[in-house]
Amino acid sequence: RPVHHPAEATTEMIDDLQKRTFLWFWETTNDLGLVHDRWPTETFSSIAAVGFGLAAYPVGIERGWITREQGRERVLATLRFFAEARQGPQASGVTGYRGFFYHFLELETGDRFKEVELSTIDTTLLLAGTLFCQSYFGGDHPDEVRIRDLAEELYRAAEWTYMVHRPPFVAMGWTPEEGFKTHDWRGLDEGSILYILALGSPTHPIDASAWPAWTSTYEWRSFYGYEHINFAPLFGHQYSHIFIDFRGIKDAYLREKGIDFFENARRAVLSQRAYAIDNPDGWRAYGPNVWGLTACDGPGDGTAFVLGKNRQFFGYAARGAAANEVRDDGTIAPTAAAASIAFAPEVAIPAIREMKARWGGHIYQQYGFIDSFNPSLTSPPGFPLEHGTIDPELGWVNPDYLGIDQGPIVLMIENYRSGLIWNTMKKNPHVVRGLRRAGFSGGWLESAP
Repeated sequence: RPVHHPAEATTEMIDDLQKRTFLWFWETTNDLGLVHDRWPTETFSSIAAVGFGLAAYPVGIERGWITREQGRERVLATLRFFAEARQGPQASGVTGYRGFFYHFLELETGDRFKEVELSTIDTTLLLAGTLFCQSYFGGDHPDEVRIRDLAEELYRAAEWTYMVHRPPFVAMGWTPEEGFKTHDWRGLDEGSILYILALGSPTHPIDASAWPAWTSTYEWRSFYGYEHINFAPLFGHQYSHIFIDFRGIKDAYLREKGIDFFENARRAVLSQRAYAIDNPDGWRAYGPNVWGLTACDGPGDGTAFVLGKNRQFFGYAARGAAANEVRDDGTIAPTAAAASIAFAPEVAIPAIREMKARWGGHIYQQYGFIDSFNPSLTSPPGFPLEHGTIDPELGWVNPDYLGIDQGPIVLMIENYRSGLIWNTMKKNPHVVRGLRRAGFSGGWLESAP
């Protein structure tokens, strides 16, 4: 029988998690506005994490954790850096090219990190945070006017048509060394917001045929009794939904299936939880309130004899469970369940509560949940650990926070609590235009500007 928790206790728990996670962005981001890819391990900045940070600052304002002036200053500094950053085809000493930005940037200078790609999806997430700020900061204060202008400038600069190397699909990226990446955005994943922003561009819009071509690559399958468009790691069902309220709006593909994207994401969450309850591989601790597979850190790449058999482990990897792929090494990422709160609060909230109660300070620390942990790995595996340490009773734990896993927690909690990001983005003409060009209609889109 489920234990009844009073509403105040739940609110307090969610508030504490959201505030701690917000403070990670607020307190660790540098003066250029560059958010760490991971922390406390010092590496580089992730531009997707910057996009999540931009969206998080207004959450802090609305919750009273920072003032509007403080949030405005941080957003303006960030947008100013990207608007003024060097762009060009050279391999180093630049931040981007053709309005796109490199996946990872040096924290001190904002220049391209090593030989990473000019990333279409990471630029998309940066621009999504930018457009959210454009619509949120609607006041007459000169800094708010400047934020709106810089957001417009950055969005208009992205040459989406340049990234259509194999029409009508958008390429995943480009490097000066090798040219276009060999893969395009196909199959349901985090790419839906990419196509929507590329279709909505007032300056370099891609062809409208891109959306139906993209949906034609979906895999509609049943997994643990839930029929939906399958994509194994939960981040692919979360990232686009952070910024767009898909409830009640449908494109041609979804009209035929009789559901919307929101219901699709909900089914993905529930099917993954059902997989954890079934626990076919017999991992330790999996169950109705301990689940969540997504892209996250892991112990390392190698095989170890654990829980009675030889098992494959991974370092950083996109873990997940779906009809078309299962990649599971017993590593749980709390962001997977916590950021599913907007889709399925009735299963996400008990998961947050149980993980916090069972593992406590082992996994819930200064800035909320650490990135990942593996209760099954309780002794040295015989291969080098990529991150983290092993506790003989509690298992492997990774001490780092990852920006792309922190962002969905603070932002999806806010959508669950107030709808702030969703409702603000409904007023952004670029997002509305992109949705309409993709063939979405119905619901709130009918009365959108």
